[in-house]
Amino acid sequence: MGQPEKSSALAPAVMQFDAALADFARARRIDPKASSLSLLERARILMTLPGGFDALYRRVKGLESAGIFGTSDWAQPAILQPALAKKSLREASAVTTVVEAISEIRLLAVTRGDYFHPGISSEQARHFLTQVLALNLDLQSGQLTEADRERPKELGVIVQQLYHYLIAHLGYESLLDSLVAEVWRLLEQGPVQVDSICDMIGQIARCLYDPTLRASGTDDATRLVRALFAPSPGCVEDPGLEVYRQRLAGMGKNELGEEAIHFARSMHDTGLASPYHAEMLRYLRASGRDYLIPEVLGLTMTGVDDFYCYNQLILTLIDEAVFPETCQAVHGLTLMLERGSLFTPPLAQALWRQIKLVLSPETDASLREVFGSALPPRVFLLAGVINLLGQPLGVGQGNNPSCQSAIGLSMWAANEADYLLQVLAWAARDNEVLGRFEGWEVSSKDLELGLVKEPPVDVDPVSLILIPHLDRIYAEMWRRCEDRSDDAHRWINPEFYGWWVNHGFRVVADVETGEVTDYEGFLRYFYASYHPFYNGNMPLIHPQPAGIAVTDSAARYVGRHAITIQRVALSPSHEMRVYFFNPNNDSGQDWGQDILCSTRGHGEIRGEASLPIAEFASRLYAFHYDTLELGDLEAVPQDEIDQVMELGWNSWAAPAESTA
Repeated sequence: MGQPEKSSALAPAVMQFDAALADFARARRIDPKASSLSLLERARILMTLPGGFDALYRRVKGLESAGIFGTSDWAQPAILQPALAKKSLREASAVTTVVEAISEIRLLAVTRGDYFHPGISSEQARHFLTQVLALNLDLQSGQLTEADRERPKELGVIVQQLYHYLIAHLGYESLLDSLVAEVWRLLEQGPVQVDSICDMIGQIARCLYDPTLRASGTDDATRLVRALFAPSPGCVEDPGLEVYRQRLAGMGKNELGEEAIHFARSMHDTGLASPYHAEMLRYLRASGRDYLIPEVLGLTMTGVDDFYCYNQLILTLIDEAVFPETCQAVHGLTLMLERGSLFTPPLAQALWRQIKLVLSPETDASLREVFGSALPPRVFLLAGVINLLGQPLGVGQGNNPSCQSAIGLSMWAANEADYLLQVLAWAARDNEVLGRFEGWEVSSKDLELGLVKEPPVDVDPVSLILIPHLDRIYAEMWRRCEDRSDDAHRWINPEFYGWWVNHGFRVVADVETGEVTDYEGFLRYFYASYHPFYNGNMPLIHPQPAGIAVTDSAARYVGRHAITIQRVALSPSHEMRVYFFNPNNDSGQDWGQDILCSTRGHGEIRGEASLPIAEFASRLYAFHYDTLELGDLEAVPQDEIDQVMELGWNSWAAPAESTA
């Protein structure tokens, strides 16, 4: 299991752990209730270091013999429950999380035959770990939720690393069904970044086709694997790009047409484009068969009109941005055309500028560091632009505290894409973004850092370049509001995001004390502004930024988070729901109290999350509204207001939490 403890960081930590283990064992021999806190803290530190899990793996027998599990349920591994183990890992205190992690490392040793435990068999241990891993598949995506990211003492990262450690030694074969379901769940949300999803599909392919694993797959698994590796008859056995190029050169008109149909079907079925798909587009351009491009993209009438009205621009975008390494841009281009984006005249001109944009050395280096050197950095950035314009609800904040910037990118891509490309040009070319706050110019140059302290590396190319600038500007606007008596979002959001952000504003907590005040009035304003039954059936014209109080699956307060309310409407089952954009990379979250954010099945547009309006309102913290279009405050039923308040008071707004 891994290498000996040689690293400069690991060796002293192991020595300190061994000393603490010896002290603990002696203490427990004298007093069965002797404290384990010092030893567990040493274990936690080991878990943060490369090779730390291996070191603990080699010591699980000594840990259990010393009494680390005491008389708790962990001492009887056969009775442990996977669902409770998930809570211990993701939602509990540092002590509980570390003990759970040690227990699972112990069960891995039992599974692999390196540790005999009289209380559980190897088969039972494997089954338990398989279920725990399946319940935590979201960790495979590489993105942490707010709840995980905000945990103290690096616990979120520790749990994610534990997951990868276990999966590396157990393999994916027993997790195939769960893994397939998780990939489809993520794809249904229309993410801009799909690298981690493609990695998961690669693992699914390994499970299906590695003869040593002997895994049997479902049709859903096969569809995913074919979408990436064999989307058309010409590449059905994944022959490699060089062979595929030779095959394309030998195909006639009918065969090329058949390839085009299969590529389009596969891409629209899964939301994934294959490197072979990009290769075919480049072949069509090189061979003068542009007439087949709409078929390869699977365009409908709107997309075809956009394609032919702006033909030279589209062909140039393909030439400059679509390569096997940036193949997902094929999907982004398709959706951009299907949205009719280019019928907004400034956008076409802005894209021409983007194509010709000369990047600064700093921008060039940032892109090269994250995306590599297989293509020029400007290609990755242009492909990122295409993807974002195609899927404005697919952008995410990564593991960065940059939700404000992410929802800005989403709103601009959907509503004012020419502005998005303007600020991107400033950032990428000039290393500066300009804004205005209450008549004063604000420049990102030489500003203090905001919430983002390190350059983001787990985001799309556009976010990589823009987030540092936008975050500094937002932080500067916040500093200019520090001495005001109300929540700064009231003044910042309309200036930062755009004119369409309503100037009416309500926040549920006192800005000084954090105490919830006039909860009923806050909710009545929300319903009278957004609920069609009480606002004169007025639809939401532009997405509005809002703040939610995020809770974990136990309904405990985690922190504030920015989202955009996209619309409020009846679902297909005639339930009034709020449809919103959550930039957290995974909108299907469990907020406790049986409040499960839905991403499909309730009328969601791809990329939206939704909740019944009462459940959404129970987590609402702040919102904007139009003061001239406010509905009837008194028409909102008291029983619904009471229901929302009960959910809020029993979760994030509980007195102990509201002042935290």
